[in-house]
Amino acid sequence: MKGKSILLIDDDKSLRRVLEYQLVEVGYRVLTADSGIMGLDIFQENEVDLVITDLQMPEMDGMELLKRVKAISSDAMVIVITAYGSIPSAVEAIRLGAFDYITKPFDKNELKLKVGKCLKMKEIVAENRYLRGLLSESFSFDNMIGSSKAIREVYDITSQVAKTISAILIQGESGTGKELLAKAIHFNSPRSEKPFIVVNCGAIPENLLESELFGYKRGAFTGAGSDKIGKFEAADGGTIFLDEISELHPQLQVKMLRVLQDMEIDKIGDVKPLKVNVRVIAATNRDLKHLVDEKLFREDLYYRLNIIPITLPPLRGRKEDIPLLANHFLNKFTNQFGKVGLKFDKDVFKAFNHYHWPGNIRELENLIHRLVVLCQGDTITVQDLPEEILIEQKPETENFTIPIPEEGIDLEKVEKDLILQALKNKNWNQTQAAKLLNISRNSLIYAIQKYGITKESHDSVTKK
Repeated sequence: MKGKSILLIDDDKSLRRVLEYQLVEVGYRVLTADSGIMGLDIFQENEVDLVITDLQMPEMDGMELLKRVKAISSDAMVIVITAYGSIPSAVEAIRLGAFDYITKPFDKNELKLKVGKCLKMKEIVAENRYLRGLLSESFSFDNMIGSSKAIREVYDITSQVAKTISAILIQGESGTGKELLAKAIHFNSPRSEKPFIVVNCGAIPENLLESELFGYKRGAFTGAGSDKIGKFEAADGGTIFLDEISELHPQLQVKMLRVLQDMEIDKIGDVKPLKVNVRVIAATNRDLKHLVDEKLFREDLYYRLNIIPITLPPLRGRKEDIPLLANHFLNKFTNQFGKVGLKFDKDVFKAFNHYHWPGNIRELENLIHRLVVLCQGDTITVQDLPEEILIEQKPETENFTIPIPEEGIDLEKVEKDLILQALKNKNWNQTQAAKLLNISRNSLIYAIQKYGITKESHDSVTKK
């Protein structure tokens, strides 16, 4: 903390000289003023880390000085000096933005302790603001990787809705970057200075999820030894990201609906609801509308969440972005592991283009990580690729056409029939059927759920 500048304002000359000596002795640079007016002039003309001011001064008292200093710089750190009998005034000063107060008479150890705490807090605040600035820059929509039409459309929508407070539902396969997109929305919104809280609804045991979401009061149940702040309360003023919202238990779906409708949460064991101001971004890798049709997800909650729907395309649907993403991850990991200069052989991208990336961007990132770590030379070649990518390097399929009659066709029925044929052909083995259709197993499962295809229902229809 040495070298920090402190502005000391007090009309008592002897006290001012003692305080100045004690602060200089520790290593601080001290500016002094004998009045509030003079102190305000010095504050405006100099870089000051901390203001220490007496409350009782003629012309401009410490309270008025505090208000003017905070008006000039809301981040200014102020400690007020007060007589023992004027503590209520000091408390009012803290309400107006002072960091702390010291009462006369005080010893130099108390002074040093409070000054040190105040300057440490100033550093923490500045560091947090710097880190938030980096986050905002990192999650700028301009920095999002991809030039394909599919992903640019997504970024165009999200850059617009980021400025609003509307609920957003992000759908897409696992690994497509749903959480990354949610962070980009938050850090480009007016709430960027406030918390971004992540809740994985599928990772927390059902019996613990309610207390994780809404918190509880001390004594609400056995083992509740103290109050617990829930995720919604922690996200107050900011954004809560509810990942895998489709896994939410029906009973909690009812409570979630109330939160979205009234912006109130019921802490376990508390008789009074608590108001919160939270933006909700939900995400799922399942077809939520299909779950609604199957009575597995509440329709009213679905429409509350689905105000702004965003669907992230799978990586195989934006293959022109694969070289951009692969090179981005290559730069990231070569810098991390000190292998700058490592590059891809051009045939690697051909192999990438033929692969179907069931794990999407996450799978690509993990693969590049592994390739950088294990590569012995200065070029990553096809021979370095794992077997699962190489076995898909097969010749292009012959052109396959379906004649379209004059009266037209039902495209969804055709898709459903093709999926059924593939499943029957491979004895209902989903992995093999997906390969036959040249799609990922995740995509096949999504389509099976979408059309409500089951072996049992098909067998019963066949028997008739």
